[in-house]
Amino acid sequence: MIGRMDTEALAARLAAEHSYRPVIAGRRGAVASNHPLATQAGLLTLQRGGSAADAAVAVALTLGVVEPFMSGLGGDGFYHAYRRSDGAAVVVNATGAAPAAATPERFADGLPIAGPMSFTTPGLVGGLGELHRWGGRLPWASLFEAAIHHARDGFGATPAYRRFTAQAVDWLLPDRRSAAAFLPGGDLPAIGTPIRQPDLARTLEHLAAEGADAFYRGALALRLAGAFAATGAMVTADDLAGYRPELQAPIETTYRGHVVRQSPPNSVGWVLLAELNLVEGFDLGALEPLGADEVHLLVEAKRLAFADREAFGGDSRHVEIPLERLLDKAYAADRAGSIDRVRAAADAPTSGLARVRSGGSTETTYFCVVDADGNAVSGIQSINNTYGSGVTAGDTGILLNNRITPFHLQPGHPNRLAPGRRVRHTMNTPMVFRDGELVCVLGTPGGDNQVQVNLQALVVLLDHGWDPQRVAEAPRWAHTDRDQVADYPHLGATELRLESRFAPGVAAGLAQRGHPVTEIGPLEGPCSLEIIVREPATGMLMAGSDPRRDGWALAW
Repeated sequence: MIGRMDTEALAARLAAEHSYRPVIAGRRGAVASNHPLATQAGLLTLQRGGSAADAAVAVALTLGVVEPFMSGLGGDGFYHAYRRSDGAAVVVNATGAAPAAATPERFADGLPIAGPMSFTTPGLVGGLGELHRWGGRLPWASLFEAAIHHARDGFGATPAYRRFTAQAVDWLLPDRRSAAAFLPGGDLPAIGTPIRQPDLARTLEHLAAEGADAFYRGALALRLAGAFAATGAMVTADDLAGYRPELQAPIETTYRGHVVRQSPPNSVGWVLLAELNLVEGFDLGALEPLGADEVHLLVEAKRLAFADREAFGGDSRHVEIPLERLLDKAYAADRAGSIDRVRAAADAPTSGLARVRSGGSTETTYFCVVDADGNAVSGIQSINNTYGSGVTAGDTGILLNNRITPFHLQPGHPNRLAPGRRVRHTMNTPMVFRDGELVCVLGTPGGDNQVQVNLQALVVLLDHGWDPQRVAEAPRWAHTDRDQVADYPHLGATELRLESRFAPGVAAGLAQRGHPVTEIGPLEGPCSLEIIVREPATGMLMAGSDPRRDGWALAW
């Protein structure tokens, strides 16, 4: 029988574990994405007998319709897929390259932020085709149903839709097709206003019938190339015809008995692995979760890992990235030895191997799926900045990315623009395993903040045992270093932003350690984490979703 004191202690503990939303649990499948309609599309696909890969394709296509400011057919993605029956895993690198005409000399006045000269060859459609070939069960065309419906009949504008669209009005208005689709009536739509994209619906119907290859070779590809040429863009029919997604092996490290896998370069997923290597030598489980001591160590580890990222982040087909050395445990231990446990480093650290600068973008969307068999997909996709280039490709309804923007122009830079080179992507797709079994799939959009937030999530999950919804809602910090500011002045001064939901004294404790703290609202931190945890012994799937955007989780 529970005594009174035990009851009071239990009540206090449960109050401390309170979250805004419940954990979603089920054994037959789970989906978490940055929009409820996309999550619904994925769950319905699982309920029809689809695999994790099938559901992922349905989610990805639907996100491109209902979150047009984040991703779509004119963008890129990474899809990290795992098959439990034989332990096979693959990362589908669906990132397009700079077109043949994109030379640094063309941009003497700097790289464009928007417009027809700002987009690269879109890779997303080809990547989804490869993902379906690798792990799909259902017919390709059946996976388009939700996306076509929401494009043709419309979806309701949400507060997040209004917030992000308001940021991009100046980019959308110059293109009459973009303005008509996303600013109906020429103004920011009220909440619930149907956003209809009939041209995009017809393109989706074409791809459903003809397959992913139609985007790059065939009648649709010729229409796209004609639309590109009409706007004065660099991407040509030859650039489209030459595109092939790359199937890559995941990279990995170990962390406290777990194996953490990631997407390889040109993704910077390896930076999360480096961060975990750096903090593994500290007994974080003995520290107060999200207390000043823990946050300080994580921030300092982030700074060191980002110094290596600045030195080597790029397209591994064109630049050497010494991953074996960068992910070496001894190297991490040596680097971690420079961390002062009571004082923030006064200067931005340099790489232990080399030194240059780099940066990232923020407008992306993430989702994860696990099916009843334990197969999983960790997926992320983007058009770079909000509404990408702002350019819609003729009457196709396809909004195009602005992936030229994050390239660099300095000679010798690992992320330097060159024809056929893929830009360095902040997008990354983690998975966690233990004893050969899937434990967790998680991730987030958010540019440079992605690997910071994924680090925070893994620490509270693996070191402190928090449930997935509590992980998604955990108070959040985001650190901006001087080099990020140097490349991206709009980020402002070097700072450590802390949500106000941290425990009393944490902000003051970090300021005392020398961190330039800026406090923000309780759910105003960056990113939008989605997470599914699988209990190997029972097969139970527990999903959590971030309330900071339109995220939603479902299971059955």
